Amino acid sequence: SLRGSWRLRSGNGSVSLRAEVPGCVHTALLRRGLIQDPYYRFNDVMYRWISLDNWTYSRTFKTTFDLRKWQKVNLVFEGVDTVAQILLNNVTLGRTDNMFSRYSFDITSVIKEVNFVEVRLFSAVSYAAEQSRCHKAYSIPPACPPPVQKGECHVNFIRKEQCSFSWDWGPSFPTQGIWKDVRIEAYNLYHLTYFSLTPFFVKSAQQWCLEIQAIFDVVSSKPIAGLVTVNIPKLQTQQTYSVKLQPGEGSIVLLVNINKSSAVETWWPNGHGKQTGYNMKTTFIMDAGYQIEKFSKAYFRTVELVQEPIPGSPGLSFYFRINGRPIFLKGSNWIPADSFQDRVTYDTLRLLLKSAADANMNALRVWGGGIYEQDEFYDICDELGIMIWQDFMFACALYPADQNYLESVRAEVFHQVRRLKSHPSIILWSGNNENEAAIASNWFSIPSADRQVYIGDYVMLYVKNIREIVLSEDRSRPFVASSPTNGLESVKEGWISRNPYDPHYGDTHFYDYSNDCWNWTVYPRTRFASEYGFQSWPSFSTVKKVSSAEDWSYTSNFSLHRQHHEDGNVQMLQQVGRHFKLPESTDPVKKFKDTIYLTQVMQAQCIKTETEFYRASQSKIIKGEGHTMGALYWQLNDIWQAPSWASLEYGGKWKLLHYFAQNFFAPLLPVAYEDKGVLCIYGVSDLHVDQRLTLRVVVHAWSSLESVCTLAKEGVTIKAQSALPIYKESISDILERCRNCTRTSCVITFNLVGEDGLQSPTNHFFLSSLKDAVGLEKTQLSASVSQQDDIYIFVLQTTAVAPFVSLDVGSIKGRFSDNGFLMTEKEKVVLFYPWEPTSVEELENSLTLTSLLDVV
Repeated sequence: SLRGSWRLRSGNGSVSLRAEVPGCVHTALLRRGLIQDPYYRFNDVMYRWISLDNWTYSRTFKTTFDLRKWQKVNLVFEGVDTVAQILLNNVTLGRTDNMFSRYSFDITSVIKEVNFVEVRLFSAVSYAAEQSRCHKAYSIPPACPPPVQKGECHVNFIRKEQCSFSWDWGPSFPTQGIWKDVRIEAYNLYHLTYFSLTPFFVKSAQQWCLEIQAIFDVVSSKPIAGLVTVNIPKLQTQQTYSVKLQPGEGSIVLLVNINKSSAVETWWPNGHGKQTGYNMKTTFIMDAGYQIEKFSKAYFRTVELVQEPIPGSPGLSFYFRINGRPIFLKGSNWIPADSFQDRVTYDTLRLLLKSAADANMNALRVWGGGIYEQDEFYDICDELGIMIWQDFMFACALYPADQNYLESVRAEVFHQVRRLKSHPSIILWSGNNENEAAIASNWFSIPSADRQVYIGDYVMLYVKNIREIVLSEDRSRPFVASSPTNGLESVKEGWISRNPYDPHYGDTHFYDYSNDCWNWTVYPRTRFASEYGFQSWPSFSTVKKVSSAEDWSYTSNFSLHRQHHEDGNVQMLQQVGRHFKLPESTDPVKKFKDTIYLTQVMQAQCIKTETEFYRASQSKIIKGEGHTMGALYWQLNDIWQAPSWASLEYGGKWKLLHYFAQNFFAPLLPVAYEDKGVLCIYGVSDLHVDQRLTLRVVVHAWSSLESVCTLAKEGVTIKAQSALPIYKESISDILERCRNCTRTSCVITFNLVGEDGLQSPTNHFFLSSLKDAVGLEKTQLSASVSQQDDIYIFVLQTTAVAPFVSLDVGSIKGRFSDNGFLMTEKEKVVLFYPWEPTSVEELENSLTLTSLLDVV
């Protein structure tokens, strides 16, 4: 391994330092104290010079083995970011131009006892501009990001993390570095380069089988014969095969039939069953004498993307069947966890993904403007039961389709599919993010005469290259060319449909900041909602780490600088103002904190309304629309500390939205909406069996902790995996029944309970905007904190009904069991799960309790 300490120097040699590999220039400069935190205040712009320079990594290493004994020696880079010339002992081995490919250089004739390796990196920003200049025949838009993003241009001309040149939620840090492992490999005869397992269920034989693909670099000049033994002890399955490897890239495909007398446990998504995997050992014994042993985990699950006609609805369905069972996908969209990938550790990933699973999510979409995630990301998803919709890395742009570019992309796709296809968590390959929509809706104002050129390039890249490779390498899961897409209808229309946002086909992305988000009628009754969202600000404790006191106002230069979405800060206040009184405190810091709190309340309530609408639409067709089978909001996580659509802040802290998600994604949930003056409650269930439950509907007056009236409807049947109406009553009748109630003076809560302890979260329905609420009093909130084992117990007390009660312990890492809730009783117990050691005293000192009436 060549991990560890290297020398790093700037283009003219004026800056020279020690640098860790894997790593990048920015983190190296930060570690040596040569720059401040790049995320601090305006440093993203101040440090632009770093990415405009060319940097060189170099080191010497001694060869630790006898060179004469080995037929072939390679220098292997798992990832170079991005454009580089690689030299060993002053001999150029080759060049790199793709962050997502593995590069292997034959150094057999160049390596010595003592060696000097150099990686001469070239500014990604300059390279992208140069590539764009060279593409003379026609332009490939967009040239540059909108000014509000403070980004770099022509990112579509470089095979690099697209959001590293800026995005509408992230900074521009076009990194350079050796971002993954680098090592020397020496071998004789043959060497295993890729190994993968994909499961299939053979219906005719009623039997599971595993397809093993092993790809070798065969050094021998003639074919090598040998034996391969596969052993899965738990499934009493052992098979031996005789194989022959051809010189060059030799590959073998083996089909392993699982012993029929063994009961195979399948892999299920979170909330639908266990994530069983089986230890498996594969041994290659070739006539050359030495053997390779490969230990892996075998998982068994099938996935189908079902696109079929639906009675009473034009178009086609769009849903996933896992192991033959239709599954409603609940989750979010994943973006890179940091601008500097070497800072993303196993623990970083584990915390974010565990938070997704803890909020009852079963799916994430790895979005196409980031990176193909590290192996550990998918390992954790396999273990937690999080299904992955995997985009290829193309987003919100048109892309070149010249020979050099296509060759680079082909190598990238071969590598990534081979690397990732063994993971049961990955259920879909998707060609790009929004690029079909970009052409269909003509985002880039292309004259109609030129349209065919761009459509030709689109089909060439995503269909004739990426799709062809995926189909040849992986028959075990579906592929769509874009998101959003009309699926089979897009294919029929030549891969670019008239309207990729058509709710009758495929998936949709939907954003609307001008209408009232509490009004469910603005949302599309789509087959599958793969993106939708609203922004909020991260907690004050998160913002504080990268700002100074003069920044702590909603209208400061800093607050404007951090907002990369045009008019984003204004849109948030407009949406807040529809239902809440805006803060008017004369203390600027209090006003800032109040505004942050309200944006989080607004975001949580908006996405709750929209997600509940999608979940409630899964079983019905209304005016030809419905059968919604997925809700993935935008977005799960943050890349830095800034306003964004995320529910998890940079560092992992849960926003109020994430606490709400835990409830609105619950396996069993009653959902209420108002239609023409009637309150309709639906019972939504992901459970595999029908349930007989009691629906409790309670009406509370804002002015009292005593409930006004309660209705219990017993023997309510909640059908398995469906969303059906369970209760209807006109609101005027409810108010009549519950004397002394008006729309502005009362609120409704409701939940489902069963005899065996099964219960849903308690949901709420507001009868008016909270700024119009009558009888709400400012409450005295207090909390006592105690410790039990590794968990802390907060006992909350209130003197009045309190909406959106928020507990915040600043920068102490951990999460609460519930937050942002409506408190309708004197006392409530909330647990705190710490992610690092803390104490009762520390928690008491850091605790801030806020409810809606604390905002003044």
